[in-house]
Amino acid sequence: MRIQTVSTEPFEGQQPGTSGLRKKVKVFQQPHYLANFVQAVFDSIGDFAGQTLVVGGDGRFFNREAIQMILKMAAANGFGRVLVGQGGILSTPAASCVIRKNKAFGGLILSASHNPAGPDEDFGIKYNIGNGGPAPEGVTEAVFAHTRNIEFYNIVDCADLDLDHVGSFELAGMQVEVIDPVSDYAELMESLFDFTAIRALLASGFTMKFDAMHAVTGPYAKAILEGCLGAPAGTVMNGEPKEDFGGGHPDPNLTYAHDLVEIMYGDDAPDFGAASDGDGDRNMILGNHFFVTPSDSLAVLAANATRVPGYAGGIAGVARSMPTSAAVDRVAASLGLDCYETPTGWKFFGNLMDAGRVTLCGEESFGTGSGHVREKDGLWAVLFWLNILADRKEPVADILVDHWKQFGRNYYSRHDYEGVDAAAAAAVLKRVRDQFSTLPGTELAGRMVSLCDDFSYTDPVDGSVSRNQGVRVLFEDGSRMIFRLSGTGTSGATIRIYLESYEADAGRHGLDAQVALADMIEAAASVSQLQPLTGRDKPTVIT
Repeated sequence: MRIQTVSTEPFEGQQPGTSGLRKKVKVFQQPHYLANFVQAVFDSIGDFAGQTLVVGGDGRFFNREAIQMILKMAAANGFGRVLVGQGGILSTPAASCVIRKNKAFGGLILSASHNPAGPDEDFGIKYNIGNGGPAPEGVTEAVFAHTRNIEFYNIVDCADLDLDHVGSFELAGMQVEVIDPVSDYAELMESLFDFTAIRALLASGFTMKFDAMHAVTGPYAKAILEGCLGAPAGTVMNGEPKEDFGGGHPDPNLTYAHDLVEIMYGDDAPDFGAASDGDGDRNMILGNHFFVTPSDSLAVLAANATRVPGYAGGIAGVARSMPTSAAVDRVAASLGLDCYETPTGWKFFGNLMDAGRVTLCGEESFGTGSGHVREKDGLWAVLFWLNILADRKEPVADILVDHWKQFGRNYYSRHDYEGVDAAAAAAVLKRVRDQFSTLPGTELAGRMVSLCDDFSYTDPVDGSVSRNQGVRVLFEDGSRMIFRLSGTGTSGATIRIYLESYEADAGRHGLDAQVALADMIEAAASVSQLQPLTGRDKPTVIT
């Protein structure tokens, strides 16, 4: 084996977003493209000589080839040890767990999360730092700067490595350890939750379905739900990970998790249903003929946290992304807890967790998590719900109705317009911004507008400032209308419109969210002029 120094030239557009670098597979398959980015990461993260790196991904197409290249480059650049998931597999939360448990220098996670997979679809890579969380903006900006000036990369010249069997071997002086991708994560889950109580629940006649959507959580859910907890075989559906996620869109929402939704809203529906996404960091929670919004889910977890062993001593605080509803704010206020509103992106929660300011956090985009790792964690959220159900012995719907009686209901919905022409999408947000000076003090959707702004966040831990994080129209009664462009897609643009209205009257808690928000939906269309600017007359996805 010899180390090669390969001459290369920069590629345009290798700027990591909130979740790393995401492009079409064919872009990553270009000679030198992935290697350039990996070398730029290694050149940007400091002195890692002899340190440990964690590597794994969600199993999507090109995962195996990418990991082979990364391992050879890690050895050539001086890492002392690499921990890699068997078969190249590690869910995103499991990768964070492994980084933290082994005090690794950081990790490279290969995923495009909930985006489709396959030869003509998406691939992604991101660097997580030593706390297990996504790299902060200072690191990603340094990586981008290196991609624009790169001249060479280092790689070991050798045959591909055997990653299908647990064990260890040496690669050019670096120790490679192929690890069971599930065991460390399962051990962590058992330390947080009352597995005995959940086993008893599952043995009592309680029924559930978990949809892994042919993505990475299949092996984790089978090992924990059907193995450790004794759920019947078949509880985990679509549990075999596939390179193309079975041709589906592994986003756990009411539109794309249609197999599960049909079961949960059909005859003889189970008591509980859940789904996770491509890399295992998102979750959807369902009861019998009942959908729990991610915003409500976070609020319920916060209100019931002390029922769970890992959080029995109480929680330090809570945080939510700005577009997420204020439901958890009301729980925090009742418990005397600090509540932080951050930009979208899990790295902002990591700072708050490391500083001991928050324990639970969540995003409306079906991501929930806690201080146990530094990523959102889909299966963790499912186990949290199961622990609450085992303790309260009430149906999911009854728990939500009781919650709304105590705290009121934040009616909430997100309307996504996917694959919009980028210029047209930018025009929609500009249209709203152009009305910042005229909307305040006027009535819209039967409510008085109090403020319009572009959300800005000053991190209370490190003082960093993040601007232009979403266009907001805020109302005097606490209702909100938010417009934002998503950074997770690889083609066109996705416009996301978030609508929220608070209802204290328990007699009005049973409305369908789209009905309760009908006037807000109409007002958002009028203010943004979305239909004439984009040609879209309805959302791609409503959640």
